[in-house]
Amino acid sequence: MRRILIAAAAALPLLTGGCLAKTAVDVATLPVKATGKAVDWTTTSQSEADRNYGRKMRKQEAREGRERKKAAEACKKDPSQCGTYDGYRADGSGSRN
Repeated sequence: MRRILIAAAAALPLLTGGCLAKTAVDVATLPVKATGKAVDWTTTSQSEADRNYGRKMRKQEAREGRERKKAAEACKKDPSQCGTYDGYRADGSGSRN
C-alpha cells in the first residue's frame, strides 16, 4: 500500500506537468497583456477620433442651424434690424465662437 502511495506521489508531477507549464506561461505573459490593455484604454484609434470629430461637427452645425433660424424669425418680426448673419458658425468664422 505504501509503495503504491509513493509511486502515485512520484507520478503526480508528470501527470500535471502540462497544467503547470501552461500556468507558468500565463503568469509570464500576464504583465505584457495587462500593459497592452492599458495602452488600448488610454489611446484613441483613428476611427474613434473620426467618429468623435463627426459627432462634434454635427452638434456645432445643429447649433448654427438653430441660431440662424432664430435670426430669420427675428428678421421677419423687425425687418429694419436685419443685416447679414454674424452669429455662430460651425466652421468657427462667426463673431461668437
